[in-house]
Amino acid sequence: MVCFPHAGGDVTAFAGLAAALAPELEVWAIRLPGRGGRFGDPMPDSFAALVSAVLAGLSPHLRPGSLFYGQSFGALLAYEVARALPSELRPRIVVPACAPPPPAWPGPTPPTSAGAAELLERCGLATALPDDTAIRELAVAAIRTDLTVCRTYRHRPDPVPGFAIHAVAGAQDRGLPPAVVAGWASATTGRFTTSTEDGGHLLATPLTSGPATLLRTLHAVAAQTPQCGVGCV
Repeated sequence: MVCFPHAGGDVTAFAGLAAALAPELEVWAIRLPGRGGRFGDPMPDSFAALVSAVLAGLSPHLRPGSLFYGQSFGALLAYEVARALPSELRPRIVVPACAPPPPAWPGPTPPTSAGAAELLERCGLATALPDDTAIRELAVAAIRTDLTVCRTYRHRPDPVPGFAIHAVAGAQDRGLPPAVVAGWASATTGRFTTSTEDGGHLLATPLTSGPATLLRTLHAVAAQTPQCGVGCV
């Protein structure tokens, strides 16, 4: 299973999920520019360029039968990367979590520093980050960078891909009701299912809701798709 982080997120967001799903699923995660060991790498200046960069890094490691999981901003990125892959490398299923369907993007303009507190609150990170101004400023800057890139996204309705989609909503996600998440049905010609899990906007992030809210759903979703064994992604 390949995980795509939320705006401003990093691979650490999925550490708890990876531990909980092992050994049934091997979890990989995408590290975007500007965080962790890639702190000095510049973010591409457009969403299309970001998709191309992820494709270049991920494609050599993919095998048929993978699953893509993305939360919030990562859901849109996971979907567009899946669409851009050649048919033999596309995932069997994409799981967008707590994200509006592609036609609804891009969202509102990223707030200025004056809206930092609101931005962290909306992303579920207000109480998760240390009470340190410098750390919070770095977090807000990373979120704003990702959302600024997302502002360049332009939805292409055709061709609609055929991989399955299971869209997930958070029961306590104040900004995104399940009815909006269900709009992902129009993003595939394949099988579509949806569920609402106990948790907030960042369902898989250990510092907020905890990965346990997703475990049963992800196990069930994986069981419905062909398995390719350890190391398949």
